[in-house]
Amino acid sequence: MKEPIKRRSFLEKSALAGLGTALSFPVFSAQPQKVPGGNESLRIHIFSKHLQFLNYREMADAAAEIGFDGVDLAVRPKGHVLPEKVGEDLPLAVAALKQAGFQPEMMTTAVRRADEVYTKKVLETAAKLGIKYYRLGYYKYPDDQSIPETISKIRKQLKELSHLNKSLEIKGAYQNHAGLRVGANIWEIWEMLKDVDNGYLGCQYDIRHATVEGGRSWQTGLKLIRPKINTLVLKDFRWEKANGKWELLNTPIGEGMVDFTAYFKLLKKYQLNVPVSMHCEYDLGGAEHGRQKISVSPKTVFQAMKKDLNRVRELWSNA
Repeated sequence: MKEPIKRRSFLEKSALAGLGTALSFPVFSAQPQKVPGGNESLRIHIFSKHLQFLNYREMADAAAEIGFDGVDLAVRPKGHVLPEKVGEDLPLAVAALKQAGFQPEMMTTAVRRADEVYTKKVLETAAKLGIKYYRLGYYKYPDDQSIPETISKIRKQLKELSHLNKSLEIKGAYQNHAGLRVGANIWEIWEMLKDVDNGYLGCQYDIRHATVEGGRSWQTGLKLIRPKINTLVLKDFRWEKANGKWELLNTPIGEGMVDFTAYFKLLKKYQLNVPVSMHCEYDLGGAEHGRQKISVSPKTVFQAMKKDLNRVRELWSNA
């Protein structure tokens, strides 16, 4: 991690100075807002993957200045905090969050089994620092196993991991992710988790990926998995045809195919107000991929994040 710089210097160099006025949002407002109708707003954390061009203090200051309610720390290989350095660096990252007015709540990891090399160290350190939720890494389907066999094996691993989570008082979540990974379909995750009933391992529900895989039937999957949901992910996409082939294009929130109005209405109906991680996976000069050097100005990234954050809060309030 590069050496921290003074906050005033950071604000000047990153073009954050005066950005609050320009974008009309409160400076260092790290508490959930109230919205019309008496509903508490979603607790929206920015995924730190998109701020890996900043050190911990800069990241935390930027997230607070933009108006997020927290940061979902990337604690994984090529992340903001490396698993092999978690004992040294995670306390520094959490201290930076607290200095900016946040309480640590979420992180994203590569953890998949209780007996992996860094699992216990990562989870123990996080739990001691007050982090309450973490996202697991992904599983793949081996060529030499049937799908039911693989899911049965994963279910056993998740059960063991849930016991470790319970002993540490930290909750894990497996994200539904479109593509060839295990769990692209919500029914797979339901099968994986159906015997894990101690409340310490659940699902991180991603509406973007659910829409990609479920089309117009994502509501069925949401209804099925809702008792297991403990965190959410927000992002958007659309299909585009390029060179005769249909391809996924990630978009800012509200500019794609995700029906956020219908989704937010269901979340309110189900009283699902859990911590949220917001992802910005459209073109942001490399910030979308977690690069440490980006080809656009920090101001461009911050403005895009603020636009998405405002849109989410508007859609939630109107749903």
